[in-house]
Amino acid sequence: MDMFIKVVRYNYTNFKGRARRNEYWMFVLITTVISFGAWVIDGLLFPEQRLISNLYSLAIVVPSVAVGARRLHDTGKSGWWQLLYILVIIG
Repeated sequence: MDMFIKVVRYNYTNFKGRARRNEYWMFVLITTVISFGAWVIDGLLFPEQRLISNLYSLAIVVPSVAVGARRLHDTGKSGWWQLLYILVIIG
């Protein structure tokens, strides 16, 4: 949980530097668990709108891109490699 708080609170928009494997994967794990919980709560409270999960996804998009860029820096690649992931998903 400390890694998630570190990413969201202190490195919210930090695209420089490095993110170790533990920091990145703990962020992904906790984000997935929270997203699933928000999805379940939305299904119970707002079955048509998905309000909570959409708000959470919108709030977490910038830290997700930032930690992804820092993880790519740690592996020796540029953060711009994330564009390939976006192109694959859209395309």
